[in-house]
Amino acid sequence: MEALLQHSTTAAAGRAAALAVAYLNHRRGGPSRGLVLHAVTTATAQDIDNVGRKYHLKLVLEDILEKDNIVNCTAEILYHLGKENAAPDVHFTIEGEFKNTDEQDNIFYNRIKSLKKELVAQNIPDSHGNVPPEMEPIRLLARVAAGYVIWQNSTENTRYELAQIKDVRQVKRSDDYLEFDYMVLLHEFVSQEIIPWQMTVLWHPQHGIKVTQNSRQPKHAEY
Repeated sequence: MEALLQHSTTAAAGRAAALAVAYLNHRRGGPSRGLVLHAVTTATAQDIDNVGRKYHLKLVLEDILEKDNIVNCTAEILYHLGKENAAPDVHFTIEGEFKNTDEQDNIFYNRIKSLKKELVAQNIPDSHGNVPPEMEPIRLLARVAAGYVIWQNSTENTRYELAQIKDVRQVKRSDDYLEFDYMVLLHEFVSQEIIPWQMTVLWHPQHGIKVTQNSRQPKHAEY
C-alpha cells in the first residue's frame, strides 16, 4: 500500500530524506562539492509485506560551494523489516548535472601532496561555526566519508548528521592516495546524542573515496 504521508509521519520522511542526502554525498560529493537538502517536494511511504517500508522521495539539492547549482533528485529508501543491522537500500536518480570539480579536486590534491609535513587540524568548524578556507575541502571530504557511515548505521528511527571534525591527521603513504584519520562528532537528532566516530579515509581525484575503517568511539568529557 502506498500513500501520501500524514502529518504524524512527516518526521519519518524527513529522516529518510536526510539519509538520502548523506548517501548522495558519499556517492557524488568530494573535497570540492558538498550536497545539502534544499527542499522535499514529494514524499510517499509504501509498506511491503515481510520486507519493510520504502520511502519514495522527490528532493531538491544544492551544492554548499555553488549555491546556484540546484538539481532535482528522486530517491527510494527501503528500510528492512526486523533487520536493525542491515543498511537501508538506497537508489537515486539525478535530474540535471553538478558543476564539474576536476580542476578544484586536483588543486586540493596537489596542495596536500606538496606539504612538507602531514596535515593536522582540530575543531572544524570552531565554536563560532567558522571554517578556515583551506580547511573547507577537508570538511567536505569528512562529509563524504560520514555519508557512508550514516548510511551503514541508519534505521527508520535515526537521523545522523556530521556536527564537527574534532581531529584530523594526514597519514603518510607510499602510493598516490591521500589518507586521513578523522575523529568526528555525529549528531543523532532523535536521541540528541553527540557520538564520537573514528574514520580512516583514502581519497584520490581519479578514484574517489574509500572508508577503510570506521568505529563508534566511547564518549569522553571533552566531547
